[in-house]
Amino acid sequence: MLPDKDGPDVGGGQGSPEGEDPSVALFREYLRLKTVHPEPDYDSALSFLDRIAEELQLPMKKIEVCQGRVVVIMTWEGTKPTLKSILLNSHTDVVPVYQEHWKYDAFSATKDAEGNIYARGSQDMKCVTIQYIQAVRRLKAQGWRPTRTVHLMFVPDEEVGGHKGMETFVTHQEFKKLNIGFALDEGLANPGEAFTVFYGERNPWWITVRCPGSPGHGSRFVENTAAEKLRQVINSFLDFREKEKNRLNTSECFTLGDVTTVNLTMLRGGVAYNVIPAEMDASFDLRIPPTVNLQEFEKQIKQWCKDAGDDVTYEFAQKHMNQNVTSTAESDPWWSAFSTACKSMNMTLEKEIFPAATDSRFIRAVGIPAIGFSPMNRTPILLHDHNEYLNEQVFLNGIHVYERLIPALTSVPALPNEA
Repeated sequence: MLPDKDGPDVGGGQGSPEGEDPSVALFREYLRLKTVHPEPDYDSALSFLDRIAEELQLPMKKIEVCQGRVVVIMTWEGTKPTLKSILLNSHTDVVPVYQEHWKYDAFSATKDAEGNIYARGSQDMKCVTIQYIQAVRRLKAQGWRPTRTVHLMFVPDEEVGGHKGMETFVTHQEFKKLNIGFALDEGLANPGEAFTVFYGERNPWWITVRCPGSPGHGSRFVENTAAEKLRQVINSFLDFREKEKNRLNTSECFTLGDVTTVNLTMLRGGVAYNVIPAEMDASFDLRIPPTVNLQEFEKQIKQWCKDAGDDVTYEFAQKHMNQNVTSTAESDPWWSAFSTACKSMNMTLEKEIFPAATDSRFIRAVGIPAIGFSPMNRTPILLHDHNEYLNEQVFLNGIHVYERLIPALTSVPALPNEA
């Protein structure tokens, strides 16, 4: 039986408050680092991770993928290092806060009487980072060694789209050298007893539709105006939105990740009250599940633009086309190892498509299976929200979960392509 608590010789935190679990103290220390956009203090995270690598006695590599954007990798070599490795991925950055809406300072990591730890990043995803670290610390303290090599990766800029982080790094020679066979990355909390696991993601499309029209004086009925075309475009997009919303609300088997969400997020046009504009634009955020034919969907958008009138065009600010999903078939060796380990801890798993976007999409795009998983049940989903928190007992249980998952995944026997 693996222990639930750190032993006396298993460090993990400087200056733990009296009676506080050292893993919790380390978590709170990490939460206090202001790796928050728009100007994340990545240097503080690098110093923190330097110290952790030294404590764990693991070699650490730093790769600057873009200026000021460093990916950190700690490697625990396996007894069979030629086999494909296991990646434990997490991002170091967090989203901004509106401090006036928080009970406590969002970077104080205040713990209340119930053991709830309030901080930006407590769910997304500094908890998982420390859970990986402490699970590895405990396994090393027990003298256990993995068969497959384990890489702990800490990446920047996930919260701003990953372009200067994982999206660029997966094309880097240093990434290819890691020889990854399977990856774990972030998931979401689950308010119930179950744990949610994500095997795929919706594709984000950010699109701007441009509607040119006849200008003129605001006192006249000018024909063929930009606003008339814009109204038609907005109606087409939002009518489709209503249909997808109804599909979600009327089906018991659908989650948000199974439908396409459409949201009008920006409107532009006009220079004065009494001047009919020569152009008006509308921008939309669309999230499209992997079950949708993307080519057919774009044809539909073209038709909406054509229906709106002459010379209506569109352009993409972001257009992700990869629809790779990770197998959750019981015959799949990676999924079987993951799910069997969870069942051994009496965990109920709910499989879903992730409704937003994580770095997993870049990992899957290069052909590596990845599961999004954050072991947080009995917890409201508060990522990016005011008063984001995680209970210390839920956090500590998550360490125990990874303490089982890491041995299970690293013990997957050699696959046919590894013989």
